[in-house]
Formats: sequence, C-alpha cells, structure tokens
Amino acid sequence: MCARSEVSSAASAGPSTSLQDVRRHMLETPGNMLNFRSMDRLFQTRQVSRAGDVWTLPARSAALGFDYASGGATFAARQFEERTFTNALLILKHGTLVYENYRNQSDARSHFASFSMAKSIVSLLIGVALSDGRIHSLDDAVERYIPELRGSGYEGVSIRNLLRMRSGVAYDERYDFGAHSPAQQVFEQAIVQNTHRFADMAPSLRRRLAPGKQFNYSTMDTAVLAWMLEKAVGQPISTYMTEKLWEPLGMESSGFWIADGPPGIGRALAGMGYNAVARDYARLGQMALQGGRVGARQIVPQQWLAESTASTLIDAPPPASNQPPPPVPLGYGYQWWTLHGTGMFMAMGLQGQFIFVDPKTETVVVKLSYFPPGDDFKLLAECIDFFRAAAAWSP
Repeated sequence: MCARSEVSSAASAGPSTSLQDVRRHMLETPGNMLNFRSMDRLFQTRQVSRAGDVWTLPARSAALGFDYASGGATFAARQFEERTFTNALLILKHGTLVYENYRNQSDARSHFASFSMAKSIVSLLIGVALSDGRIHSLDDAVERYIPELRGSGYEGVSIRNLLRMRSGVAYDERYDFGAHSPAQQVFEQAIVQNTHRFADMAPSLRRRLAPGKQFNYSTMDTAVLAWMLEKAVGQPISTYMTEKLWEPLGMESSGFWIADGPPGIGRALAGMGYNAVARDYARLGQMALQGGRVGARQIVPQQWLAESTASTLIDAPPPASNQPPPPVPLGYGYQWWTLHGTGMFMAMGLQGQFIFVDPKTETVVVKLSYFPPGDDFKLLAECIDFFRAAAAWSP
C-alpha cells in the first residue's frame, strides 16, 4: 500500500505524457465519438450534485414521421442522426419526451460533454447571482470583482460586454491547436498539461477594440465571467451550481465540470467543460422554455431568461466560419445563440452539441454529436433545418 506522501506526489506530478497526448487529439475522429462521453476518464473533475425528488419528464414515444429540407435536398427525419454524427437525440413537445434515442453504445446514463453549451449555464448562474444581489449591476466593470484585471485589456469591460461577447479584448477563438496563438497556448498549458489555469491568461491580454463595439466569440470572455461569478458569490462554480440550479431543478443525475488541475489548484473549465446526461440537458432547455420556472418554483428569474435570449444580430462571423452561412441568420444574447427573428434560441457547443428551444411551439431538442473537426458550420446548417422541422412537427 502506498504511503499518503507517495500518493500526493503522484497526483501533483500532473498528467502523464500519454494522457496529455490523448487530450491533444480528443477532438479528432474517430476517437471523439467515445471521448465526448468519457471526459471524466481524461480530466480532473468537479462534481455538481443532485438531490431530492427528480423532475419527471412525461414520455409518449413517437416515430420521427416528418421530412426536412436542407442544402437543396429533402431527407426523412430518420436519416438525420446518421447523417450528422449523433450520439444522442431527444425531442420534447409541451414538456413531454416524444423521442429519445442513444447510439454508439451510449445510453441514458452516459454523461455527454457540453463544450460551449456550458456558456449558457454560466449565463443562468449569473442571472441568479444578480437576482440575489451578489452581483451589483451588469454595467459594473469586471475589475470591481477581479482586481487582477486592472491594467489589462479587460479593465473597463462591463459584465454586459462579456455576456454579449463584446469585450474588445484581443483573443481569437480557434481550434486548429497546432497553430501558434493565445488559444493554442492556453489549450496546451491549461487543458493538456494542467500547468496553468485557463483564466490566468486574461490579465496578460490586450485590447483590440473599444468594449461593446463588435461581437468576437471568445471562450476567454466566459472564463472571465465565471471567475467574476466565483468572486461575487464566494464559492466555486460547481458548489454554487449545485445549490442554485442542479438540486432545485430536480435533475436525475449529478453532473461534473472538467478542471484545469487537481483540487485546490485547478478551476472548473467554465467556458467549455460541463458534462451531464441527455435528459438533464433537456430539463435545462425545458426550464428555459418555461421562463425559468419549474412547477411552482422560480429557479432562474423570468426577466433574465427573456433578456439573455433576446436576439442581437451578430456583426462579425463566428470562429472558423469559412463555410456557407446557416439558413437563418445567427444572433447572440447573453451567452445564448439565437436564430435571429424567429424567437428560437440555442445553447450550442463545439462539434455538434445543442439544446434547441422554440417557445412558440413548446419544443426542446437535445442533440449530442461528434462532428469531424472543421465541419461544424456545414453540419450546423443541416441541424438548424432539422430543428425547425422538428418544431413544426405535431407527433
């Protein structure tokens, strides 16, 4: 049996070279099909616990009896999952689960990576903290909560600017991690090697544009938001989320954040690192559809959901958008994507993770995918076409 000092020494040594190499290539095919539902095998984690009665989702199974048009062709809905690299697909209508399917040996107990769907979760938590008075105003400059950002490009940037991805800070979101860039550097140091914390780069970043001037999608902005949230509430995001969101919602399974280092050192990777079972993502979508209410309990303020999912047409392209534009112009709220002019909104993550919500038809779609790297925008267009057809579907 190892002595405690030997165990501690092994933990502090960091990830092995083999594990680091798996992390470097975790987005690539074909391994991403398995990696995206096995993140607790690749990373340190921070649990978000469930407790109490489970929010029951009524179920009434229906075949996907509709077609959808995309890219000049028409497809049967049953073709969609294979065409778009799907691990799990769930559809709720009026709060009832009418379709649920798991593929590639995943199931209802699998914990799927959210990637940037986690940004929408951060937004929900900021809305709660604002309502609780832990955040004074969205127009506060972020250095009010994080003094370490004074003198950086983030000085003078408001919480609202960060929520809207309009910080003006020079950070280019990119996923070709072989290229030399701040994004590649933070991926290697924080996510692969765990030698730095993801948000630790923020104080060294400079300003490119005036805050509020232009949309620039940035996971670093969300990392700063989560850092600010933790400072404001005096708790790690995993603890605050357990108390304010996961337990009150009656989730069926605990979730977890992946972290950029061991307990006591690393932080939850709040811009891209949450993991949950598919039905609990569906519950998040249904709660958002219901204006933050579940039964008689208001979990997230209704006004916050309305404000954060209001659509502002983006005035700069999303990252890696050398693909044809989606069939509906994209907008952005407070860490939620919108289909501009439709009332529909989405939590959306890298390589095909979606919680799609259409309040008009009371439809929620959860799709958890393993897109090949670089195909996000080509496949995004087909997913949007399918989601809109699913919204119009009356099973």
